Amino acid sequence: MSVGETGSITDLGMPASGGAFDEHHPPDAALVGDCVHCGFCLPTCPTYVLWGEEMDSPRGRIYLMKQGLEGEPMSDEMVSHWDACLGCMSCVTACPSGVQYDRLIEATRAQVERHHERDRADKALRGLVFSLFPYPRRLRVLRGPLRLLQRTGLDRAMRRTGLLDRVSPQLAAMERLAPRLSKPERVPERVPAQGPRRAVVGLLTGCVQGAFFPGVNAATARVLAAEGCDVVTPAGQGCCGALSVHNGREQEGQAFARGIVDTFERAGVDHVVVNAAGCGSTMKEYADLLADDPAYAERARVFASKVRDVAEILDQLGPVAERHPLDLSIAYHDACHLAHAQGVRAQPRRLLTGIPGLELREIADPEICCGSAGIYNIVNPEPARELGDRKAASIVATGAEVLVTANPGCLMQVASAISRSGHPMGMAHTVEVLDASIRGVPADTLRATR
Repeated sequence: MSVGETGSITDLGMPASGGAFDEHHPPDAALVGDCVHCGFCLPTCPTYVLWGEEMDSPRGRIYLMKQGLEGEPMSDEMVSHWDACLGCMSCVTACPSGVQYDRLIEATRAQVERHHERDRADKALRGLVFSLFPYPRRLRVLRGPLRLLQRTGLDRAMRRTGLLDRVSPQLAAMERLAPRLSKPERVPERVPAQGPRRAVVGLLTGCVQGAFFPGVNAATARVLAAEGCDVVTPAGQGCCGALSVHNGREQEGQAFARGIVDTFERAGVDHVVVNAAGCGSTMKEYADLLADDPAYAERARVFASKVRDVAEILDQLGPVAERHPLDLSIAYHDACHLAHAQGVRAQPRRLLTGIPGLELREIADPEICCGSAGIYNIVNPEPARELGDRKAASIVATGAEVLVTANPGCLMQVASAISRSGHPMGMAHTVEVLDASIRGVPADTLRATR
């Protein structure tokens, strides 16, 4: 598409090419121009809260995008500020002008991946991450050695010696985030509805969720079935592409997205249910991601219209299964890609407060990211750790017995931070709490999790 067809770059006096960006989907100059520099985003931006630096705020990063569109070449300094962004989208919620920062930062990161030469260590780390995390089978193979380390106590010994920290702080961060592993629960390919069938849904098992939190998938299937859904879990699912898309690996993300569309089209379901916030936010944007692909554009649009977070569909259907009391206090943490990217805030709270005996306690500064942000806590471990410690302090201050959230990355990040705080507490996904209530599982089971 030419500049004359969009009009936006010409209207702002910006060159169509040259500078930091090529002509393949650069940050949209019209969207850049929507930012009026009001500053409402500043107190909600994690990196601005940490450092107070203008260029590490949304409006500062947008200003750098504007410079790139006007002809400034891509520099290491530009990239460092864009890389420091967690992509939490808290600024999108806060912005009174409706600036679509989510679209701007994803377009920018795709340009960075095409045109910026990373140093050898950064390139190697990212290569390791993207050769492992988007591949469920590879992650499942990792479970065995990781569980052995945990059962023998070698993981704790490594942390005490600090050896891995000296070799690579990023690898040390990755090891510390690993959850305690137990025998995995398997989800059947089809779980029939209990009682009258209200919907046929497909379940995305996910990469990290499937490998490290299989119990969450099992609980999701049980709760959906208890609420009248036939649950179809297609075998051989691949990655949804969220990690790739959020980190500028556009073609890789598109390839993963096509695979997911193919898989769930064959399943013939009414809705595709997701229990990982980052995955759901990307899958709802497949129409944009595959808009340039004539073979998939319309199929992606139809697919995206079927995607629901598990809290959304359960809230939409309404409860039919009996809830047994849970004498339990919980703190609910809003996963950024659920609250900010998808606008799902009230639904999980309604579901949780519908459980007799359960007390929900709100966390201070809920809009501030916990520091997980996909792979952010691996590639940027120091600010991620600081954000995690801030979040842990806010959670501990509630006095709740269990922390509940809806994203595997958040569960790992917050669990690690809570452990450092010296105030152990249970950790659970929203559906695990619902599952415990529906099945009549004692509250102590949740208090003891992770």
